[in-house]
Amino acid sequence: MWARGSGAEYGQVTDIITGLNLSPLEVLTVLSAISLVVARWLPAAARPRFTIAAGAVFLLSVVVLGVTGLRWQLLPVLAGAIVAAPFAIMPLVRGRARRVRWWLALPGSVVCACLIITGPVAAWAFPVPVLPEPSGDFAVGTRVLQWTDPDRPETFTTDPQDRRTVVAQLWYPARKGSTGPRAQYLGRTEDEARTVAEALAGGVGLPGFLFDGVPLARTHAIPDAPAADGRFPVVLFSPGSSGVRTQNTAWAEDLASHGYVVAALDHPYDSAAVVLADGRTITTATVSSGDRDQDDHLADDWTSIRAADLSFALTRLEALDQAADPLAGHLDTGRVAATGHSMGGAAALQAARRDHRFDAVIDLDGYPRGPLSPDLSQPTLALTQAITPDTDPRYVPQLTDVLTRGTAKNYRLTIPGAAHLTFMDGPLYLPPLPSIVGTLGRTESPHVVAATSLAFLDSVLRNGSSDLTATLSTYGELTVFHG
Repeated sequence: MWARGSGAEYGQVTDIITGLNLSPLEVLTVLSAISLVVARWLPAAARPRFTIAAGAVFLLSVVVLGVTGLRWQLLPVLAGAIVAAPFAIMPLVRGRARRVRWWLALPGSVVCACLIITGPVAAWAFPVPVLPEPSGDFAVGTRVLQWTDPDRPETFTTDPQDRRTVVAQLWYPARKGSTGPRAQYLGRTEDEARTVAEALAGGVGLPGFLFDGVPLARTHAIPDAPAADGRFPVVLFSPGSSGVRTQNTAWAEDLASHGYVVAALDHPYDSAAVVLADGRTITTATVSSGDRDQDDHLADDWTSIRAADLSFALTRLEALDQAADPLAGHLDTGRVAATGHSMGGAAALQAARRDHRFDAVIDLDGYPRGPLSPDLSQPTLALTQAITPDTDPRYVPQLTDVLTRGTAKNYRLTIPGAAHLTFMDGPLYLPPLPSIVGTLGRTESPHVVAATSLAFLDSVLRNGSSDLTATLSTYGELTVFHG
């Protein structure tokens, strides 16, 4: 694998050079491998020096990659070069430049070239994610906290002494000039990140090695950086089903850079993998039954647990703001939004119904779950993917019912080109297939989700934009519910 900590430099440099998410050394390896294939077709006079140079560069590159870390995407490149090398080098060893007849050599050259090209294609499809630079004026700090609720038993276990525990990651405005190593993506350490990445891959039925580049990424946040001066609105976030607290890191960092404290939760036994402070790893126990009615009932129950987790996290943040803590005095818990993606969006809606400490709601493409009463009293923004014939026919009517019954001014924004995973970090490291991540691309996807969220939060928590409708309308098809 790559050397520890190399992911940040990798992402920033290689995207500029190739657009294929290859490091300079990997680019050199691919080019020298192709050169070994091409050598067979050069004139006899030029072939010896060209072959020796290409072979030397390839061998040196492979040796260095073997030391610093060889990604699986380079394996077909190595295979193609190894097959091509004897045909390029053997005539030189024998002291003559006679070549195999072209009609015999051509199929082999084509096969080798296809193998080599497979490497860059695989790196493009499964890259080391490069998180976008936050667009706000604040630097971003981050820290991870773990809280246990003494009043709530853990319903996923049979131990009567077990109490509900959540892990929260905070992103917050940091003091200008804050320096230090940037935070690991997906976990506090690379080992935790690998555990989470493998769990996420397994959750969608993919082999873990396909995501082995994801833990190499670094974020823009600095762990435990000193907080910027001021008190900042708080945004609670719940991930999607089997999702993890870090799944919306790009979104969270952008909000924090604009003066918000984002607290994203891991929900043990629901999130794909939760690594606790004592080193234990809890994997998901929320398994579909295959029966729609039963799954709806299960989803209602899981949503209710998540909603309680959001309220509990808010209570702990209120206490943190009053404690002897570096973030004390910086958390404006009088201005709070409940947010979430997919099932997390449903949990945010439920949390807001139950707990009026939440002042606003953002539902990122989440199907409403659980009881629809009492009516929502907080302004709500629902961002949805493009509606297609494959969309659950219950989704839009159910969401419309929730927003229509709300007593505040609510918004549903359908974003053209968006898919369900557009609303998290997936477009940054998943294959850019429209059915998976939509058609907005790796740059535009996180920008649209963050920009629309910020416009709404600024309007309802900070009395910002006086024409939120006009702002949101620039991003898609907007429906306003006046309450």
